[in-house]
Amino acid sequence: MASRAMRRSGAATTISILFLVIWLIAAAFPFLWTLWGSFKVQADFFSLADWKNALTGRFTEAQTGSPFTLDGYEGAWVQEEFWRNALNTLIVVVCVVAISLTFGTLGGYALARSGKRYAFVLLMVALLFRAMPHITLVSGYLLPFFEWGIWGALPTTIIVLVAINQPFTLWMLHSFFLNIPKDLDESAMVDGCTRFGAFRRVIVPVMWPGVITTGLFSFLLAYNDFAVTAVLLSQQNQTMVPRIAAFLGSTQNEGNVMFAVASVVSATVPLFLLVLFFQRQIVSGLTAGAVKG
Repeated sequence: MASRAMRRSGAATTISILFLVIWLIAAAFPFLWTLWGSFKVQADFFSLADWKNALTGRFTEAQTGSPFTLDGYEGAWVQEEFWRNALNTLIVVVCVVAISLTFGTLGGYALARSGKRYAFVLLMVALLFRAMPHITLVSGYLLPFFEWGIWGALPTTIIVLVAINQPFTLWMLHSFFLNIPKDLDESAMVDGCTRFGAFRRVIVPVMWPGVITTGLFSFLLAYNDFAVTAVLLSQQNQTMVPRIAAFLGSTQNEGNVMFAVASVVSATVPLFLLVLFFQRQIVSGLTAGAVKG
C-alpha cells in the first residue's frame, strides 16, 4: 500500500512538472521569439518562404553583413524618437501611481476604521465605477477637456487613469487595513500620537507590502493602457503603447514592423525587471489578503 501511494505521488508530481514546463514554454515563447526577431530584418522575421530564415538570419546577413542587427532599435529610438514616448510613459505612470496610492491609502484607512454604513455604500459606488468600460469615462471627459483647451496633453490622461484606477486602489488597500488590528492605532494614540501620526508611524510600515503590491497593479494599469492614451493624447505626447501601434501603420500609412518589434521588447523589459525586483513584496502583499473577496 505504501509503495502504491508513493508511485501515485510520484506520478502526480511528474504530471504537475510536465504541465508546468508546457505552461512556461507557452508563456515565454512569444516574448523570446519577439526578442530574437528584434535583431533581424523584416525579410527574415516575417519570411513567408521559410520560417527558418528567422533563425539563421539569412537576409539580415545579406543586408547588414551580420546575422544580427540593431537597426530596429536604432530606427525606433533614434530615428523615430521613441525615447520621447518612453519619457511620456514615465511621467504618466509616476503621477498615476503617486496620486492613486496617496488617495487610496488615506481613503482605505478611513473607510476601514469608520465602522459606518456609508463606508460600505462608498465602496459599492467605487466598485460600480470600476466595472464601467474605460471608454465611458473617456467620452465623459472629452467635452470639458476640449473646452479647457487641454486635450492632447499628458494631464488629461493622468486624470482619467486616476479616475479609473482609484476604485481598485481603494478596495485593495481597504482590504489590507481590515487585516490590521485596531489595537495598533489605539496603542499609538495612547502613547501620544495623533490619528494621522499613528497612521503614518505605525500602520503604514506594517502594511508596506500591500502598498507596494497595489502600486505595482496601478503601475501596470497606467503602463499598459491603450484605449485611454490613444484617444486623449496627441501624436506629440503619445506614450509607448499607442506609439507601438503607430509603428505598425494603417491602411492609409505605411509602417515599419521591425520598429514595432524592437519597441515591444523595449517596453517589456522594464516590466520584467520590476516584477523580478519586487517579487518578494508582491508575494507578501498578496498572501496578506490584498485580493481577499
